[in-house]
Amino acid sequence: MSNGKPEIVIVGGGFGGIKLAKLFAKENVEVTLIDRHNFHLFQPLLYQVSTSVLETGEIAYPIRAFFRDCPNVNLFMAKAQGVDQKRNVVLTNHGEVKYDYLILAAGATTNFFGMKNVEEHAFGMKTLQEAVHIRNHVIHEFERAEKPYRTPEDRKKRMTFVVVGGGPTGVEEAGAITELIEIQKKEFHKLDFNDVSVKLIEATPHLLPMLPEDLQEHTVRVLQKKGVEVMLNTQVVDYDGDVLTLKSGVKIPTTTVIWAAGVRAVDMMSNCGGECARDGRIWIEENLMVRGAVNKNVFAIGDCAAFMHGDMKRPLPTVAPVATQQAKVVYKNIMKLIKGETDLEKFVYKDLGAMATIGRAEAVVGSPTKMTGFLAWCAWMFVHLIRLAGIHTNLTVAIKWTWNLLSGTRLGRIITNIKL
Repeated sequence: MSNGKPEIVIVGGGFGGIKLAKLFAKENVEVTLIDRHNFHLFQPLLYQVSTSVLETGEIAYPIRAFFRDCPNVNLFMAKAQGVDQKRNVVLTNHGEVKYDYLILAAGATTNFFGMKNVEEHAFGMKTLQEAVHIRNHVIHEFERAEKPYRTPEDRKKRMTFVVVGGGPTGVEEAGAITELIEIQKKEFHKLDFNDVSVKLIEATPHLLPMLPEDLQEHTVRVLQKKGVEVMLNTQVVDYDGDVLTLKSGVKIPTTTVIWAAGVRAVDMMSNCGGECARDGRIWIEENLMVRGAVNKNVFAIGDCAAFMHGDMKRPLPTVAPVATQQAKVVYKNIMKLIKGETDLEKFVYKDLGAMATIGRAEAVVGSPTKMTGFLAWCAWMFVHLIRLAGIHTNLTVAIKWTWNLLSGTRLGRIITNIKL
């Protein structure tokens, strides 16, 4: 304990980590939040950075700014590498951080399912740097394709954009790319846009599996109308940077493969002293304590945690509402432990429904009321706006979305990593 106050350490500044730190900020405890970045990232809008709708500062918010009036909360900027539960310390690349109570909220990373070539050559969509990399690359491919010395085959390869994964990220990315292409058509006078194609590949028979079947079918129709070739029941087996190979043997020449096909826990979770699931997530009990922990003072929440109770057949999905709801329960349980109480609360997830945007004025909402089109897009916009950090960000993003809806303008088409 520091100055007689319990030391609460939180690994990860995502939705769950920030929520926890805000809750503990009101208590007589010392809070250390460990993250390798100094900002909280609003991951659901990464695709809008990658397609030039928003800028980086509009979906990222400095962690220290959340707690400027909370002297008992501090950021320790470092990369967490594991946990020594016997000594109650978190191992980082900048030394050890001691804790009385630890919450692992380290998030997730892209899952390439062991395909090393795909991992090396495809673009992930989990970090701010990856989104900016995609934006730079996609815009640059139009510039490269317009060069007069390009062969027709090379030009078509550069104008083929493949998104793998039919979840919300993949659907949103594919739809947004088609709208970006419409802007490019007006400005690239020497390009034949008949060479341009956008493909969305999904290994299962359905897009957006968390939604009812009629909304899944509606999503496919909208994407096809926007010019996306939707390829269901299609598996990727290899990608060398020039040719994407499917399980069927079909080969697709392309220089752009955006991978949104799955997530796994970050590597450090295997070094935290608990039992891990196949995707690397650490198993947690109903009170959200880490299963198999040496001491009863280590919890895990969010994307890095695998949770099942009752008749559940698979762990809860890696979505923000799971993390924030778990954060509230962990907060209550740790405060009980600090007070010497042992009747810890059990976590029960309340499903708030699912939604995804398909483009300008187009979205699908699964519950509590099924919606499509403009009304669904308004609902999607409202839900995402209220979750953004800071009034300035809310206003800026709302204005940009409105202007984009009315005009389709995307002024963020700036290449910042020039490679001529």
